Amino acid sequence: MPQIHLRAEPEDYAPIVLLPGDPNRATAIAEKFDGGLGAASKVNSHRGLLGYTGTYMGVPVSVQTSGMGAPSMSIVVEELLRLGVERLIRVGTCGGIGRGIRTGDIVIAAAATPVDGATATYLHGDPYAPTADFGLVRSLVETAERRGQKPHVGQVATVDVFYNPDSDYFSKWRSRGVLAFEMESSVLYYLAARAHAAGSNAAAATILTVSDVLSEEATSEESYMPLDELNRSIEMTIEIALEAGIAR
Repeated sequence: MPQIHLRAEPEDYAPIVLLPGDPNRATAIAEKFDGGLGAASKVNSHRGLLGYTGTYMGVPVSVQTSGMGAPSMSIVVEELLRLGVERLIRVGTCGGIGRGIRTGDIVIAAAATPVDGATATYLHGDPYAPTADFGLVRSLVETAERRGQKPHVGQVATVDVFYNPDSDYFSKWRSRGVLAFEMESSVLYYLAARAHAAGSNAAAATILTVSDVLSEEATSEESYMPLDELNRSIEMTIEIALEAGIAR
């Protein structure tokens, strides 16, 4: 039975799904499939949540737009899990706050502090540490290193507000060892863990390009990467995610 938002059947998605927030990025990922976009099957376009299925190096793989923010990610992931997807890799951007992190760097989120409302709604106030699948994290790190990259690996914070006016916003979380802010990973990790505990083979991880940095010296607006440079950096993380996903 098709899901409410992902108008597709279980067999329409591969076991491996990449999750970009931007529908344009979903199409760009599908262009990297074997045979390009023309060989891929569009499995969803409802509400602009573009999804495609094809193969990468001969292995079935899908890409599905998640939308922006944890509420949208939760809807997409809930439905993908119901459709039998097993490996979910978020590919996106983040605002770097950790020591030594620069724009264009790669962050692989081993865990995600749930500062967002969606994860809090699922947890009903219970303490919880949303954590990525170790095997997927290891595969992402090893793939990045083979490509000559040195990713930052650690904790991110999943937040709801991009333009946060609080004066201690970044300094507080930086002092707790958080590497970056982003907006989707905590709920992705929670839902994958819940599904795994219920008996599925669900696993999730996140790889991010640092699009901007927040510090005493710079705001997001002042440090945000030029779009052409950002797109080149994101292309690298997409290729790492595809290779790591099929290798896991």
